[in-house]
Amino acid sequence: MFIKYIKELSVKKILKSSLHNVTPSSLTTPIKTVGILLDESYFQEKEQLIKEIVANGIQENNIKMIVFKDKIKKNEIFTQPTFSNKNMSWKGDLSPDFVTEFIKTPFDMLISYYDTEKAPLLLITHHSKALFKAGFSTVDKRLNHLMINTNAENYKVFAHELFRYLKILNKI
Repeated sequence: MFIKYIKELSVKKILKSSLHNVTPSSLTTPIKTVGILLDESYFQEKEQLIKEIVANGIQENNIKMIVFKDKIKKNEIFTQPTFSNKNMSWKGDLSPDFVTEFIKTPFDMLISYYDTEKAPLLLITHHSKALFKAGFSTVDKRLNHLMINTNAENYKVFAHELFRYLKILNKI
């Protein structure tokens, strides 16, 4: 327990020092591909969130999701690629291939669907090659371009506000 806490602090320190070099990106094309980084610790309605995004004009085959879970049981089966704290090194490197592939994918938009700061989630959001990043206002303001002030349980409010602002910004 204590080692896990120290590891989390170490990775957050590395991340915060690298956040000073963040450059804003500009998305000039409409949003077609979406990546979703979801924390399953507080939100389990993954399919309903995807349905809300599809209802707002994004095709389902253009949505890719990875899920973070605090603890993974041995024989647990997942519908989405899932990772945990065990997949992160002390230096902030993430080991599963699907995570590094997700980070390197140039999505038009990354939805960081978590409202509590956890080191692996912050790392993926920061290192993602997404052109536009949206998330919750409770997370570090330097990570996302658009921040929505609600909690993770209100996925309908989040999706409504997200697409409302994307229409105002002419992103869709």
